Amino acid sequence: MQDVFSLLQNNPFMALFLAVAMGYFIGKLRFGQAELGGIAGTLISAVLIGQIGIHIPPEVQNIFFALFIYMVGYNGGPQFFNSLNRSTFVQVVAAFVMTLAGLAVVIASAKLFDLGPGLAAGLAAGGLTQSAIIGTAGGAIDQLGLTAELAKTYKTNVAIGYSVTYIFGSLGPILMVTAFFPMLYKWNLREEANKWAVKMGGGATQLEEGQFSPLNKVVSRIYNAAETGRAVGQSVAALEKQFDDDITVEEIARNGQLISVEPNNVIAANDLLLITGYTRKVENLNDYIGKEQVNEDNLFDLIEEHRELVLTNSNINGMALQELHDKKNELRLQGAYLSRIERMGNELPVLPGTILNKGDELTFIGKSKDLDAVAGLIGYKSPSKNATEYVTFGIGMVLGYLIGQIGVTFGTTHIAFGTGLGCLLSGLAFGWLRAKHPRFGGVNSGGANFLQSFGLAVFVGVVGLNAGETAWVAIKEHGATLFYLGIAVTLIPCFVVFYFNYYILRIKDPITAMAVIAGGRSGNPAFSALLEKCDNAAPVAPFTVTYAIANVFLTLWGPVIIAVLN
Repeated sequence: MQDVFSLLQNNPFMALFLAVAMGYFIGKLRFGQAELGGIAGTLISAVLIGQIGIHIPPEVQNIFFALFIYMVGYNGGPQFFNSLNRSTFVQVVAAFVMTLAGLAVVIASAKLFDLGPGLAAGLAAGGLTQSAIIGTAGGAIDQLGLTAELAKTYKTNVAIGYSVTYIFGSLGPILMVTAFFPMLYKWNLREEANKWAVKMGGGATQLEEGQFSPLNKVVSRIYNAAETGRAVGQSVAALEKQFDDDITVEEIARNGQLISVEPNNVIAANDLLLITGYTRKVENLNDYIGKEQVNEDNLFDLIEEHRELVLTNSNINGMALQELHDKKNELRLQGAYLSRIERMGNELPVLPGTILNKGDELTFIGKSKDLDAVAGLIGYKSPSKNATEYVTFGIGMVLGYLIGQIGVTFGTTHIAFGTGLGCLLSGLAFGWLRAKHPRFGGVNSGGANFLQSFGLAVFVGVVGLNAGETAWVAIKEHGATLFYLGIAVTLIPCFVVFYFNYYILRIKDPITAMAVIAGGRSGNPAFSALLEKCDNAAPVAPFTVTYAIANVFLTLWGPVIIAVLN
């Protein structure tokens, strides 16, 4: 065993990757509906491994945290700025009040129990489930001009507070939004979500468990125009109009030869029509046109593609899908079928009442020429999907470091924004520019997600390894107190803000009320549990708005806590 210890001590980066691997394994363990998560698991495993005495230069944690926080801003920038509008103003206020209530409870707890700035920041990071506070608080500690030993103690205490309080910080909101408040007000979240789906679907029947709607399913099929069918003698445009332009005649074969397809072409008996459209419309064509043909595909050479477009058009921002559909001809959307909407990594339902926002990623299906026309209207095929513009990425990071040099003064203490806040603000700006002008250099979406998750994992891994034995001693000394304070920091803001939202902001719709509580805490586990309870996408829109706001402001509280309590 001593040989293993020596190997890890002599190869600290091996210990770091071991901590990450162990941490993500631990993070997958479930406690009822909750799981610890890879980041908290990495911190715990790093603290345990760090007992043997491992040191990694702090520059490593600093660079990976800078990459992480820049990507937080970059990925969340479009939704953050888009949420600042009249239609979502109430939800923005609710999210900000939630973050403010969390800050107040943390500072009050720290003063009452004399925690000190490090433990208080860790209490905020874990109790409010915002891991980024570890980094922004650590950056603020570096600006205090403390001795190296005291600065290390403060940073170790940040990690301790986080590791002790994070578990209930994740579990508490799950209990609040899926059990306590619904039970208190006798809400059935599944029924409320069904009502939402009926409203958004324009009164359509809500499907039972196991059923599905083909609303956004796109298919291509071949039909033989029967002499007795109603399509014979009609023009292509008239046939498509009969089905609300939810079908497209892609190709026509007449007497074994393909002919050009124009809107004024008249359909003749025995023509073979290759038609693309939404399943709910195409499945009715047997009666209208004629029998579906299953062995005639050799005559046709149709190639279609899926294309993901980022919405940037201000005229479509805030438009419901039904309105977009009604303007299909006016906007030249024929031949392109919307099959998926994604906002901040969460899928929205393709329903008539769904509201589109700038920065939404819309997936269309159709022929290349049709999608080219749509791309000019909707936005652009984002370069961030498949390429990284390293010049822009590098400039964004440089700008983040420059912003970090700017500071503010609290009393006699001057604190610079630090690299964390600087890169967050720079990421927000560049993420917004990318959504507004997608041809502006972007970051590969997979790479952006990797940098965000792996950057944070490495950062907390280094923090845990360097904390070592000091962390274990402090956990034994403060663990029980921190755990109970973590419960208070987790639950009190939920109670206060729920009633503030309910009676002052008048947020009384059950789904919105619960989604706002989860989003205002940047609580992904609570959101996942809420989605499971609702069994549809009802909570997605209010969650994404409040999550974007909370992600920024909770991260900003790290330096504030350090400044107030130092």
